[in-house]
Amino acid sequence: MNKTWISIIVAAFFEVCWVIGLKHADNGLEWIGTIVSIIISFYLMIMAGRDLDVGTVYAVFVGLGTAGTVLSDIVLFGAPFNIEKIALIGLLLSGVISLKMVSHQKEKVEC
Repeated sequence: MNKTWISIIVAAFFEVCWVIGLKHADNGLEWIGTIVSIIISFYLMIMAGRDLDVGTVYAVFVGLGTAGTVLSDIVLFGAPFNIEKIALIGLLLSGVISLKMVSHQKEKVEC
């Protein structure tokens, strides 16, 4: 796995952080953390779009972020565990993995 894919995974992690922050931030420090997470996640996603197809980057970013948000909601905040929901997250993640397997990095063109 190269650094571009790692940056997408890190961006998705920060997406989960800011989504949680939007719901649970109660003070200024938590809001600052939420804003910093937004900036980091979108910066990393934009940078990854320079090396990979933007559609693939966005699909993987959103898929991992969605799965992470649902799982963190269950683990951290006591949302009800639903086997159908977990099965659908598994299906989503299999699509994300499949996208990674069929995508290729763009060749950089220097001007």
